[in-house]
Amino acid sequence: MAQIGMIGAGSWGIALTWLLLQNGHQVTVWSALEKEIEMLKRDREQKEKLPGVVLPDGAEFTTDLAEAVSGAELLVLAVPSPFTRSTAASLRPYVREGQILVNVAKGIEENTLLTLSQVIEEELPQADVAVLSGPSHAEEVGKGMPTAITAGAYRKETAERIQSIFMNDVFRVYASPDVLGIELGAALKNVVALAAGIADGIGCGDNAKAALITRAIKEIAGLGVKMGGHLETFFGLSGIGDLIVTCASMHSRNRRAGILIGQGYSMEEAMKEVNMVVEGVYSAKAALGLASRYGVPLPIIEQVNEVLFSGKPAAQAARELMMRDKKIEITDDVTWGKRGEGEQPSLDLEL
Repeated sequence: MAQIGMIGAGSWGIALTWLLLQNGHQVTVWSALEKEIEMLKRDREQKEKLPGVVLPDGAEFTTDLAEAVSGAELLVLAVPSPFTRSTAASLRPYVREGQILVNVAKGIEENTLLTLSQVIEEELPQADVAVLSGPSHAEEVGKGMPTAITAGAYRKETAERIQSIFMNDVFRVYASPDVLGIELGAALKNVVALAAGIADGIGCGDNAKAALITRAIKEIAGLGVKMGGHLETFFGLSGIGDLIVTCASMHSRNRRAGILIGQGYSMEEAMKEVNMVVEGVYSAKAALGLASRYGVPLPIIEQVNEVLFSGKPAAQAARELMMRDKKIEITDDVTWGKRGEGEQPSLDLEL
């Protein structure tokens, strides 16, 4: 049994709290909102953001960061991405040297272009920072529905400890050393999910959705590899896996906001209607900043920015994507003609 500090009491923080309690751990949940903590103490349920998931015994609730951190072997940072830096800074007096801190938010800081783990490392250099990411809607995790996810850490021992704490018969955790790649896939897929929702909102069909997902993972992987991520990561759970589920599910707040924008809502109106933090809006400009810095084209994400921040009609953005210059799909060193009988390239995947 481990003592866990859950920093954040939104839908994902409460779903992970439920999971950790099922695994026999003790969890102290922190929120800066007194009203939220009072609700959890009274009902043991996040009625506003994750109704129907009732927490069993083993959880405590507090607005005191020192209480949440004290005695915890592992901290989970589950606040929305815009509040990652400020929350990490508030944690600085309480986090011990080498204490494991698992970030589960997804995003890129707009003004610095840092991933969230890099932000946390700036504010908490004493922490052993890791990430947990993949196709994992809180609404399903909180009901014990089968889920697979990736734990990224710089030390193998840290990733293995996270596996042992979180993993059970309905929640499978893979380990990876590619923290950067995992976080880039997690952040950029939210921007693409906005595009997927916009496509739904203007009446595009399944063909368009499949094309969008396929071309988007190419964009994300191109940028991620240029920045130092591993190609295999982008074709794994935290890459294509997370992209598929976020673009296809109505659990996705990014897709829901995109649908509204496609139907004519402004970005601000869509975010208000969804009534939750739409992470893709906060990562969209940062993604373009990274694309410029590393010289990588991101045509889908560029059009999302035009729709969100420049008032471009969604239908026009879709049309411009379709009418781009002709391209060749395979861009490595392959010549035209029949493929020979010789040795074929392979991608060695750990199953």
